[in-house]
Amino acid sequence: MTADKDSYTYAKAGVSIESGNALVKAIGPLVKATARPGADGEIGGFGGFFDPKAAGYADPLLVAANDGVGTKLKLAIDHGRHDTVGIDLVAMCVNDLIVQGAEPLFFLDYFATGKLENGIAERVIGGIADGCKQAGCALIGGETAEMPGMYAEGDYDLAGFCVGAVERGEQLTGDRVAAGDVLLGLASSGVHSNGYSLVRRLAADKGWKLDRPALFDNERLLIDALIEPTRIYVESLLPVIRSGRIHALAHITGGGLLENLPRVLPEGLHATVDADAWDQPGLMAFLQAQGNIEPSEMARTFNCGIGMVLAVAANEVASVTSDLEAARETVFSIGRISEGTRGCTVKGSQGTWAAQEDWSATHDA
Repeated sequence: MTADKDSYTYAKAGVSIESGNALVKAIGPLVKATARPGADGEIGGFGGFFDPKAAGYADPLLVAANDGVGTKLKLAIDHGRHDTVGIDLVAMCVNDLIVQGAEPLFFLDYFATGKLENGIAERVIGGIADGCKQAGCALIGGETAEMPGMYAEGDYDLAGFCVGAVERGEQLTGDRVAAGDVLLGLASSGVHSNGYSLVRRLAADKGWKLDRPALFDNERLLIDALIEPTRIYVESLLPVIRSGRIHALAHITGGGLLENLPRVLPEGLHATVDADAWDQPGLMAFLQAQGNIEPSEMARTFNCGIGMVLAVAANEVASVTSDLEAARETVFSIGRISEGTRGCTVKGSQGTWAAQEDWSATHDA
């Protein structure tokens, strides 16, 4: 090669193989800490192995889910809150598995950025490992993609993929739901990971000072309340599911209470949720007031303080509530199942969710 010709390298194009190798080495202990029966391999290969028999399954059905964090990620990036978005990523996947009766077994992550900053990437993946430990699943692999020109400086994106298992015949499909079943709601930890495009729009339009104490909680910065990670319900719900006392579960994500409950109902059954049955969390009241949001819009946009809903027989309510409270869940009796058009109605009295009069909102599936 002549002296006046530049020699191109991957590094000159903006990709550092060394940084990638250093990250893999740094996260090794984090990944190893998530090992569980069925998964004890090393990362760094072309794929991750999992042995369902070693996990205790005789005739399992596999259930798969994937998700992201949505624009909550942008809020985290803009305010340097990288440590817990990985928990959100895991939570959104494993909570979708548990509603089908499946135990999360293993998790794969995808982290993409324009320029790999190992301190940030390690914090994010540390959060993913933390979420996996909370959910009892193994982080068995992932992909870290450094793609110059694809992302603005400092930005990154996350996707998660989780596989779980349930013994054949024990899966939750909603076919056991019956008229007269009671709806139990489990408290959410905050906004979880849906509705952040509206949250960020409000923050910009209203000029929120995110680094100051929240109006509804003087002991927390507003950014910390908004970035609170999604609650993972796996550990508390799994024993109750396996006892056969839960007829159906709905994870309250995008679409809120109004649109998620019909997803687990058979034809001919209608869910009615009484918004008077629990106190609206301060954060939800703040968002509603700031946006002058109608109660019906709240019911289809945010979880409104309820992150998971169970349908159980009336005679099982006391025992299920007791077991879940012992597992540190906050449980509310929020409604009932009745015969009717497949769908959901959320209703409240004057004053509930700042309503000027009695109100109701219905979504038919």
